[in-house]
Amino acid sequence: MSHGSKKAVVTAIVANAVVTVLKFLTAFAGGSPSMMNEAVHSLMDTLNQGFLFFGLVEAARPADQNYAFGHAQKKYLWNLWSAIGLFSIGAGLGLANAWHAWHNLNKAGDPALVEVLGIFFDPLGLALIVLGLAFIIEGYSFLVALKEFLSAMRRDGVTHPIRYLIESKDPTLIAVVLEDSVAMLCLAFAVAGIGLSAVTGNVLWDIGFSALIAVMLGCIAFYLGWVNMRFLADMRDRSAENAFIQVAKEHAEVERYHDLRSIILDENNTVLVAEIELREEAIVPGLRSMIEQQTEKMMSQIPQHRQASPEVKSYLGARAAVQSTLERTEQIIDELEARLQEIAPQVTHVTIEVEGIVGDVMP
Repeated sequence: MSHGSKKAVVTAIVANAVVTVLKFLTAFAGGSPSMMNEAVHSLMDTLNQGFLFFGLVEAARPADQNYAFGHAQKKYLWNLWSAIGLFSIGAGLGLANAWHAWHNLNKAGDPALVEVLGIFFDPLGLALIVLGLAFIIEGYSFLVALKEFLSAMRRDGVTHPIRYLIESKDPTLIAVVLEDSVAMLCLAFAVAGIGLSAVTGNVLWDIGFSALIAVMLGCIAFYLGWVNMRFLADMRDRSAENAFIQVAKEHAEVERYHDLRSIILDENNTVLVAEIELREEAIVPGLRSMIEQQTEKMMSQIPQHRQASPEVKSYLGARAAVQSTLERTEQIIDELEARLQEIAPQVTHVTIEVEGIVGDVMP
């Protein structure tokens, strides 16, 4: 489990749960469409981050009989359900609330004073107080997520935040950062809607900004759905494949590679498979000495009176050739894998097949 993602998610859950309660109480007391949609927004954020946390827990489970590479991709599945389900529902509820407020525009009366702990507040003042508290609480959550985001960006060697937002392999962290960013923007929308309605006396400002908040929820749903769909559709790890190409070109005994493929399981695990052909002039001279050593070793393990037998010499020579070839090809594969994981540590599962030896056949 990514520690940075987990910390950001837990912080966001706690922060959004608190502001959800405050916003709903204020929305019911004051009747502001923007405040109601902000409450729906925070509720969807809280439920969504609960899904994200459950996805992180599931993804951390080790490989078992049914999941050979672990449960890492379950994280993307939970994120996808959250994005499509919760945020789409939130956007729909928000737009319905804005339409309902507009439809009943002429039926609304002047809001009464709201009593809180024996103190009477003007609905506008109470709304601004709650939005100010939400800005502080959600702002702290945003700063935690942003810190983890920037740390992950530097670790992956990316300098442009927008680029990393699109290309990052950790959609959980991306989801929290994006949700908290949009949450701060929507708080500004709510303040603008409520404030302009109070100044102008026209509640259409409040209704319009409440609809804009709902639209923002729909945009989040679309983007997060797209992000997670990429990883559930066997997305290739181009950086890992480029690293393998570099390693293959560096190795003196590799002539060429082909059928290079990869699949991203999660931000820390990539599966890579490839086929290689070995260079005859680089591998054969070394094999000759290995075959001779293997033959001598095998010959020393049989009775002395059988060592002169032509059949025994022929068998041991053939077996030594096979054994030496297998050992050398395994050694080359181990060298390639070690070098690959040195420059691309996210490649945790590697399969490299040797398809043959390339070169001119000696007459």
